[in-house]
Amino acid sequence: MNTRAILIGLALGLGLGVAASATGSPALLRAAEAVAPLGQVFLRAIQMVVIPLVAAVVFVGVARIGNLRKLGRIGGLSVGFFWITTLPAILIGMGVMGFALAFTAPVPPPTPTTELNAANPGVIDFLVNLVPRNPVQAAADGSLLSILIFIVLLAAATTTLPREKRELLTGFAETAGDALIKLMNWVLWTAPVGVFGLAAPVIARTGLALLQNLAVFILAVVVGLFILKGLVLLPLVRFVGGMPAGRFIRGTLGTYTVGFSTTTSVGTLPMMLQEAEKLGLRRDRYTLILPLGASINRPGSALFQSASLVFLAAMYGVPLDAGLIAAAVLAIFLAAMTVAPVPSASIVSMVPALDVVGVPLAGLGILLGIDRVPDVFRSATNVIGHMAAATTVDAMTRNDEEADEEMTGGNSPVDPP
Repeated sequence: MNTRAILIGLALGLGLGVAASATGSPALLRAAEAVAPLGQVFLRAIQMVVIPLVAAVVFVGVARIGNLRKLGRIGGLSVGFFWITTLPAILIGMGVMGFALAFTAPVPPPTPTTELNAANPGVIDFLVNLVPRNPVQAAADGSLLSILIFIVLLAAATTTLPREKRELLTGFAETAGDALIKLMNWVLWTAPVGVFGLAAPVIARTGLALLQNLAVFILAVVVGLFILKGLVLLPLVRFVGGMPAGRFIRGTLGTYTVGFSTTTSVGTLPMMLQEAEKLGLRRDRYTLILPLGASINRPGSALFQSASLVFLAAMYGVPLDAGLIAAAVLAIFLAAMTVAPVPSASIVSMVPALDVVGVPLAGLGILLGIDRVPDVFRSATNVIGHMAAATTVDAMTRNDEEADEEMTGGNSPVDPP
């Protein structure tokens, strides 16, 4: 995906939309509306791929988590750490964005309210509807969260099968996921045209106020990510991991810098392994925890997605009650734990969460255009989350001397094998 080309497409779309809105020219307004089908085709292509892609990634991710029970306490504590930091990340994102909405300008909904999903289920109905009566029918009806619940349960059941059958299913899911990732990359290459077709009509209808709101959105996400690090990750490192916050920050500066510049956990893994050793962590622990975290731990992405959902819901005038918030939290939790390895995956994997609360998907095109700034900060937060997990779990298991000696063949707890 060519980020520069996307920015050019966004700039052209914004330029056309601003010109149409500022001048009120009928010709420019017609031109802005005429390019809307380009954005709609782009969104339909994303919808075509993202649901089977998320299903394949979730299936493989849950199947791997299930196998971690064979790895004992370290694997279980690592996954537990990922879970207990992802949920606060989601809530922080919603809270910070909810506060930031007070500083946004009112804009008319880009989509008429009559076209929005008016479904507003209660908490009980939401919980009941999580279990699909017929997964095939749920897929046909677009009940995306119910489909993901079915995939999670199917993956959990797969872990109990004999090895040959389990590997057959997971191998098929991995292969299908690889093909869908390639297809998604093809779709994202058309993003400059799609973003142009999405931005122009939206800005033409809403005016410059939306640009102000996008600036508020970016600032809120960045502030939320620093709150997550300061109020969740660093306290866990200090009070559970037993490592002073200053030492941890100094010891992970390289990890943060590489994650910030590469925007990928996998690409930052060599630096994480190097700095984990300098921090004095056990090699037989961090060599398990860090690759696992790079695969399924996305607290920064979870915060970004929850903030995005609140922002888009406000932009389109969709009220969020307790039932919809619960649905959104669960959908984001599942999506964030298994973000697919594609550019801007934190955005494209939001489709189930937006669908379940009735927010139009057109807003994703706007977010794709401005994603570079939030992406560097959330990726850096993700890799710091991996290091915090390694530090905390290392301390929680350090006193288990017998288990350590059995795993390392009698090596000293402080000396790497």
